[in-house]
Amino acid sequence: MSLKYSSLLLALALLAGGCAHHSANAPLQTTDARGGYRFQNATAQTNADDLLLLLAFSGGGTRAAALAYGALEELRKTEVGQPDGRHPLLNDVNLISAVSGGSFTAACYALWGDRIFTDFEPYFLKKKVQTGLFLRTLEPWNQIRMASPKFGRSDLAAEYYDHLLFKGATFADLASRAGRPFLSINATDLGSGARFEFTQDEFDLLHSDLASFPISRAVAASSAFPVLLSPVVLKNYSAGQSQPEPEWVQEIMRDPASSSRLRYVAAKAASYADGRRRFIHLLDGGLSDDLGLRGILDRAIAREQSSHMPGVPWQMPRRVALVVVDAHTDKDYGWDAQDRPLLGRKALLGSIGQAVVSRYSFETIELFREAMARLSRERTGPEGSSSPPVNTYVIELHFNELPDPAERRFFNAVPTSLELAPDTVDRLRRLAARELADNPEYGRLVADLRNQPGKPGLPTRPSLAAAQVATPAAKP
Repeated sequence: MSLKYSSLLLALALLAGGCAHHSANAPLQTTDARGGYRFQNATAQTNADDLLLLLAFSGGGTRAAALAYGALEELRKTEVGQPDGRHPLLNDVNLISAVSGGSFTAACYALWGDRIFTDFEPYFLKKKVQTGLFLRTLEPWNQIRMASPKFGRSDLAAEYYDHLLFKGATFADLASRAGRPFLSINATDLGSGARFEFTQDEFDLLHSDLASFPISRAVAASSAFPVLLSPVVLKNYSAGQSQPEPEWVQEIMRDPASSSRLRYVAAKAASYADGRRRFIHLLDGGLSDDLGLRGILDRAIAREQSSHMPGVPWQMPRRVALVVVDAHTDKDYGWDAQDRPLLGRKALLGSIGQAVVSRYSFETIELFREAMARLSRERTGPEGSSSPPVNTYVIELHFNELPDPAERRFFNAVPTSLELAPDTVDRLRRLAARELADNPEYGRLVADLRNQPGKPGLPTRPSLAAAQVATPAAKP
């Protein structure tokens, strides 16, 4: 190869590396609480006799995605309502909050609806996603792009996820999907350590427009495991700007009765006006909330304290049901079998992470139970009050606590990766469906929804089939 030709290739490589850049989030032209992808815009006002059904999908790679998918399959199979109005319980889901591996399932269902049941397995669950992503990093063109300081492995991953699943879809496409549950994809703000939620309410704090933001980049941020993947970077247009804090932030801060949890959320929101925070770096959502439940908990606490924090339901329904699909595993690292420290960084970090996640997840669920119990007591009011209590159904699927030792060993041996054997995916799907169907709290919810008297005139959500006819989409 001639020196001239080599010099030309080097120049082209440097030019390509210099031009490589992740897609930037767009600035917000005007703030309008009535527009944008917000929970209060996507969900009709809740009737006092209605149901608020929430799903929380944890992290855990394809293991978590498959378990969440199995839960959706069972919800689709479960019929509720009066005999003349029976419909799948899946149609009643109001919100899905997810992190990391669970965000793939949540985003695909919120975007494509029932098509997930034909497309998700071949296009993701049973595809060698991890191998495909690795091979992309070896391509010369992509190696040149990743040499740029403004284009990382997560940017490449977002492109790959878009190719596999999302086909250029943005949050504007989600906003147009009538009858679908609201999607809350959660990442971790590396600068503050707090949860970051991909909603327009959160993007308002950055003075940025979520509508044109690719869903694939949100999923890539939520699943950007540290070291293996790079942070997803957002531009913060609010940094250093002289604009008032959102009213809900001011309200929480000046109210002496505000809980420390809400003050923490408000302080985190206010931090985006700091002139030093010109760029927000997002990593795996499991670092701040492995269950995808903290946002739901924050809203429950805000509703309890009558806060106007965004995303809080206008009215409390008569029934609130939460299904938590927890893909966390318990691996035995052997600490308790010997009297000397175990060697190996992997064992040490894995054991510490496992203990922290288990404790944190348990306390999050218990805090949600307590908040809902307090809300129910307040709604009931004094003796003789006509307001019925809020019936709460907390349905936990903790697969590391399976009674069958063989199944427990199998599940705890499934790695956290984006590539599993097809028969492992099928076992995980069936496991989730069976555990949900056999859950006593789930059985109580289904029985109550089948036995409740008909309420003519209540607002209902459009069926998924009708929504799909109204908003056809190209097949992946």
